[in-house]
Amino acid sequence: MKQLHPIMFAGTGSDVGKSIVAAAFCRIFKQDGYNPAPFKAQNMALNSYATPEGLEIGRAQAVQAEAAGIPCHTDMNPLLLKPQSDHTSQVVLNGRPIGNKDAYDLFRTKNGERRTERYDYSQEDKSKGKSNHTSQFSTLNSQFRQEVHAAFDRLASRYNPIVMEGAGSIAEINLKDRDLVNMSMARHANADVILVGDIDRGGIFASVYGSIMLQSAEDRQLIKGIIINKFRGDMRLFDEGRKMLEDICGVPVLGVIPYYKDIFIDEEDSVSLEKKRKQLAEGKVNIAVILLRHLSNYTDFNTLERDPRVNLFYTNNTSDILQTDIIILPGTKSTLDDLMELRRNGCAQAIQRAHRDGKMVIGICGGYQMLGQTIDDPEGIEGDIKHLPGLGLLPIHTTMGASKTTRQVTFQFEGQTCQGYEIHQGVSDTSEAILQTDHCIGTYIHGFLDNAPVIEHILSKHVNQQSPQSTQSYADFKEQQYDKLAAHVRQHVDMERIYQILSSND
Repeated sequence: MKQLHPIMFAGTGSDVGKSIVAAAFCRIFKQDGYNPAPFKAQNMALNSYATPEGLEIGRAQAVQAEAAGIPCHTDMNPLLLKPQSDHTSQVVLNGRPIGNKDAYDLFRTKNGERRTERYDYSQEDKSKGKSNHTSQFSTLNSQFRQEVHAAFDRLASRYNPIVMEGAGSIAEINLKDRDLVNMSMARHANADVILVGDIDRGGIFASVYGSIMLQSAEDRQLIKGIIINKFRGDMRLFDEGRKMLEDICGVPVLGVIPYYKDIFIDEEDSVSLEKKRKQLAEGKVNIAVILLRHLSNYTDFNTLERDPRVNLFYTNNTSDILQTDIIILPGTKSTLDDLMELRRNGCAQAIQRAHRDGKMVIGICGGYQMLGQTIDDPEGIEGDIKHLPGLGLLPIHTTMGASKTTRQVTFQFEGQTCQGYEIHQGVSDTSEAILQTDHCIGTYIHGFLDNAPVIEHILSKHVNQQSPQSTQSYADFKEQQYDKLAAHVRQHVDMERIYQILSSND
């Protein structure tokens, strides 16, 4: 196949649909006979995934790799920032955590010596474009830049084309000097940039025009097209607007993609979590996911959420917890802090009471740890809380440690082979991958609830019929959704023009 330029989908802001559009193009290029691979230099997300090698990347790039039909790899997301509190993030470099909390040891230099600089990576400072340790940040930023460039170069030597994703808005000019993921990465890759704007949130003309005009002359030359995303209503109503946008920006509009509701693709953005259901419903099995402050990997519940027999909702309301049929304690980036909050807001006591009343309680990852007898953090890995009693529903004790478990797993449930993955800090004193009592289940396995035997087991007390979805494997379902997404996007973008752009000698 002809070699294509890398393509970057940059955004006018967060949650404009960059990840989904990139996944669509990964599948489109695969369908058209190319060998694409996704790439995002730096990701900030709590939804992560374990590669086949047992390393950690952002969930969005794992989804995009699935759409491309290839195994995910750390080169697709070499730098992952996992928010740990309101002010700190854990830094995951090339799939491995290199530090957490307020300070991080700089990774090894080329001569193998370990640097001793430490820096305060504060989300608050990041949003203001400031750093408490400017010189250390500059050194660290330079090292990170080398690492993400090297990862891209390795990927580009193996795949064609590279489908790149930017982060947030490309117009954050106060952060331009430390940008690793947007236009600086596009320059390194010599990528053709497609700007994605969300018309559903309003202000599309200002956001697209401003995003382009705030670029340097050099970077504006890289922006080869515009895609308008999440359009609602009659497409013809935007014909004049499309022409006006092209006139004022001097950049072609390559597509207007309608909003959809019947295509299911995993998303990782916390904004997506805010749109989830938040209340009980009559006539269905009510499953309450406890709304933690540091909730992670909420994609664990997407399969259950789509089950027509189920109303899955997110809550920290104690009355809802007592009225629901099944309670799920999800994963969290700060287990002890969230456990302390559950005790403060009464949710812990409500969960214990619901369990005594015979309600099923399920704990995933950090939620599993909370269901145990105790959690200890003698080294202060998570913070200042060194010990807390758990909810006492499972016979395990957990100790936090510096090492992190990341791996894909296969397990048996109800006599059938199932799949999932683990990403967690802390070790519990049991060798069981899944720990069950009469009506309590705990596991470290993310994706546990994507498996039909598990779903049928937990719903068996409440329903008599099997879900129609359980006759189709989750892997087949996802393949079907990627194809539907590709068809939807292909129908509404000018693929011929895009291929011309990616093939030109300019």
